Amino acid sequence: MTGKTFYNAQCHCRECQYISGGGPNFFMMCKAEDYRITRGAPRAFTRPDLDRAVTRHFCPTCGTHLNTKPRPGLMVIKVGTLDDMSNYPGPETAIYMCDTQPFHVLAEGVTQHDRLAPKA
Repeated sequence: MTGKTFYNAQCHCRECQYISGGGPNFFMMCKAEDYRITRGAPRAFTRPDLDRAVTRHFCPTCGTHLNTKPRPGLMVIKVGTLDDMSNYPGPETAIYMCDTQPFHVLAEGVTQHDRLAPKA
């Protein structure tokens, strides 16, 4: 990643719980041009049964989820894939709190949204 991130969050939607093993998905967003995979070529998966499904990219060797492209020009990076975790300052916001589980933990001061955060 060469540029700055502009959205640091955690998502509690059921889709993210499926890929994370039950917890929220911690992620950050950047411009697609500022992100590159340094080794290998990811595979992609899009659920055909969802109206607004995102395409998730993952490592074909180990299955680790790497990123999603929510729309052209943007990249959502899964925090656990970073070589240097200090690039993630922690979530500023939590989305899809309507799907949160009793065992999910929120850091103090994180803004919560029932679904997506409103556009600025």
